[in-house]
Amino acid sequence: MFNFITEVVFNTILILAIMNKFQKETLKLRLLKLATLKSTGAPCELALRFEISERSVKRIVKEIREEGTELRYSQLRRSYVTEENYQ
Repeated sequence: MFNFITEVVFNTILILAIMNKFQKETLKLRLLKLATLKSTGAPCELALRFEISERSVKRIVKEIREEGTELRYSQLRRSYVTEENYQ
């Protein structure tokens, strides 16, 4: 019985980890799409839109940058923008 419970708990944790990774990748794609459209808003506004913390938004932006995508915050537009759309 203990082995069964342990296996169920392990599988549940594994499923949650996979879902979280999928959710993070989905958020990255949404952020990049909004950045291309120059309509992310400020980090606090983006956090409200995505229903996550502002710190999580900044972590996602950092990961996108580490993956090689040029992503900047434009004070003028109050939005993250991709490098080719900067200004």
